Amino acid sequence: MPLYAATIFLSAFLLFLVQPIIARQILPWFGGAASVWAVCLVFFQSLLLAGYAYADWTTRHMSPRTQAKIHIALLAASLLLLPILPDVRWKPGGESEAAPVLAILGLLFVTIGLQYFLLSATSPLLQSWYWRHFKHAVPYRLFALSNFASLLALLAYPLAIEPWLRSTVQSYSWSTLYVVFAALCALTAWVSARAAGDNTASAAVADAEDAPVPALGDRVSWVVYAAMGSCLLLGVTNHLTQNIASIPFLWLAPLALYLVTFILCFDHPRWYVRPVFIVLMAAALPTMAWFSESLDLQFAAPLYAVGLFVSCMFCHGELYRVRPAPRYLTTFYLMISIGGALGALLIAIGAPLLLKGYFELGIILAVCALLLFWNALAHARWIAVLGFVVASVTTGLVIKNITEYSTDVRVMVRNFYGVVRTKDFPSPAPFRVMYHGAINHGGQLLGADVRRKPSTYFGPGSGYGRTFASLPQTARRVGVIGLGAGAIAAYARKGDLFRFYEIDPQVAAVAMLEFSFLKDSPAQIEVALGDGRLSLEREAPQRFDLLAIDAFTGDSIPMHLLTREAMATYVKHLAPDGVMVFQATNRYVNIAPVVARLASEFGMSAVMVTDEPENTYTAGIDYWLSSTDQIIVTRNQAILQAPELRYAAHTLSHDPQFRLWTDDFYNLLSVLKWQ
Repeated sequence: MPLYAATIFLSAFLLFLVQPIIARQILPWFGGAASVWAVCLVFFQSLLLAGYAYADWTTRHMSPRTQAKIHIALLAASLLLLPILPDVRWKPGGESEAAPVLAILGLLFVTIGLQYFLLSATSPLLQSWYWRHFKHAVPYRLFALSNFASLLALLAYPLAIEPWLRSTVQSYSWSTLYVVFAALCALTAWVSARAAGDNTASAAVADAEDAPVPALGDRVSWVVYAAMGSCLLLGVTNHLTQNIASIPFLWLAPLALYLVTFILCFDHPRWYVRPVFIVLMAAALPTMAWFSESLDLQFAAPLYAVGLFVSCMFCHGELYRVRPAPRYLTTFYLMISIGGALGALLIAIGAPLLLKGYFELGIILAVCALLLFWNALAHARWIAVLGFVVASVTTGLVIKNITEYSTDVRVMVRNFYGVVRTKDFPSPAPFRVMYHGAINHGGQLLGADVRRKPSTYFGPGSGYGRTFASLPQTARRVGVIGLGAGAIAAYARKGDLFRFYEIDPQVAAVAMLEFSFLKDSPAQIEVALGDGRLSLEREAPQRFDLLAIDAFTGDSIPMHLLTREAMATYVKHLAPDGVMVFQATNRYVNIAPVVARLASEFGMSAVMVTDEPENTYTAGIDYWLSSTDQIIVTRNQAILQAPELRYAAHTLSHDPQFRLWTDDFYNLLSVLKWQ
C-alpha cells in the first residue's frame, strides 16, 4: 500500500504543479494572459482524457506483464525529453502570430506531452493494479489521496514556489522530481505484474468478482455529474475574475474548493449527507442567480465560494454513489475525465463562440437546478416539490439577468479575449461608455462641442493630461499599448502621430464604429493589431515622445508588460527625452513598486500622479471624470519640473529589497492590495 500511495501522491502533485510552471514560461512569448491560459487548459484536459483512456484500454485488453513492460518503456522514453524547458524556436515571429492556438498546443505537446500523459494515467492505472494485487481492497480512497496532492501543489505554487524560484529553476526542480516519480512508477509496475502472475491473460480474466457491467444510463450519469462540476468550477471562476475583480490567484479558491469536494466525497461516504446537501443546494442556486450582478468582491467571493462548494459536493457525492465495482474503475475514471474535458470545452471554447455575453454562469445554474429537480424526483414528495420550485425560480432569475444585461446595449460582441459592450447614458451629460467585461475602457461625451474633451481616466488632471501639457509644443510621436475607446487621442494635434497597439481586434472595430476619437483626430492615427510587447519587439525603433502602457485596467493584469525585458523594449522605442506613462488604476493590484524598480534599473525617474476630480459626483460634463493613478517614467527632468507635473506628482523611490521582475521571475503576491 505505501508504494502505491506514494507513487499516486507524487504523480498528482507533479500533474498540477507543471501547469503553472510551463504556462507562465510561455506567457511572454504569446501575450494575452487570458487566451494563453485558456489554450493551456484545453491542452491539459485533453491529455488528461488521453491518459485515462490509455489506462482503461490497457487494463481491459492487456496482460499485467505486457501492460507493465509498455508502461516502463514509456516512462524511460519520457526521461529522454527532460528537462521541461520550452524551445525558443517556438517563440512566435510575425508570421506565426496569426495562429497562436496551434503554436501553443504544439509547444506544449513537444515540451511536456509525454510526461503529462503518463502522469495523467497514473492514478487510475495504479488503482487498478492495487485492486488486482489486493483483491478485496477498495481503491477509491486513493482517488481522494490523488486530489489531496493536487490541492497541495495548487497551494504550494503561488505561496512557496513562484515567490522564490526563477522559472528555469522551477523547471529543473520539477524534472528532478519527475525522475523520482518515474522510478517509483516503474517499480510499482514491476511489483504489480509479478503479483498478478504470468498466466493471467487480462484484468477481465483475472477478475473473479461477478460484477454487473455498468449500464449505458450509469455511464451517462458519470459524464453528466463530472461535466456539471467542471462547468460550475470554470463558470464561477470566470465570473469572479472577469466580471468582479481581476485579482491574480482569484482562480485559486474555486479550484481548491473543487478539489476538496472530490477529496471528501471519495474519502468516505460519511462526508456526503445527501438530504443536507440537497437542501443547501436548493438555497444556494437561486441565491447565486439573484446576486449575479453584484460587483462587491467581499460579498460575492464568499457567496460563490459557498455555492460552488455545496453544488460540487452534490455533483461529486452523487458521482460517488453511482460508482461501479472496482473491476470497472478505469472505465469510471475515463467517464469522469470525459465529463471534465467536456465542461472545460463548453466554457473555455464553446461559450465565447456561441454566447454574445457572459451568460454561461447563469445557464450553468439553471441546468444545475434542473439536475437537482431530476434527482429530487426519486425522493419524498416534499423534496421533489422543493426541486421544482428551485428549478423554476433559478431559471426565471437567469432569464431576467440576461435580459437586463442586454437592455439598452448598443453593441455587444464577444471573442476569445472577452465581451465588449457599449452603452449610452443620457444624464447628467450624454455619454457613451465601452465596457470590456465589467471594466470601463473609456468613453466619450456625445455633445458636438465636447466630443473631443478628455474624460474618464484621461482628464486634464490625470497623469496623461499633465504629461501631454508638459511636452514641448511641437509635433509628437505617441505610442499607446491598449486602445480601449481611443479616448487618449483627445490630446492629438495636427502633425502628431498616434500609434495604438491592441491585442483584441473587436476592441479596435468597436472603437472605430462607436466612437469618433480616431476618425475625427487631426493627427495621423495607426492601429497595430496584436500583443503590444510582441509588436514592438519586431518593429524598428519608433522614437516615441510619449509611450503609454495602458493595459492595467482591464480584465487581467498582463505581467509580461512589467518585466525587465519588456522595459528594455520600451526604452528602445523611446526618444532620448521621451516619457513613459503606466496606467496604475486598479482596486486590487499595486504595480507602483514594480515600475519604480524597473525605472531605477534603467536609470530613470518615476513619479506618481493621483487624480481625484472634485466634481466626479456632481452634475454636468465633469461627472464623467474618474479617479485615477498614473506613473510617469523618464530621464527628462525638464518634463518632471514642468508646473503641471511638479506640484501634482510625488516621487516613487524604489525599495532595494524589492526583487526586479523579469520574464524568468515575478511575484504576484507581492503587489496585491490587501486592504
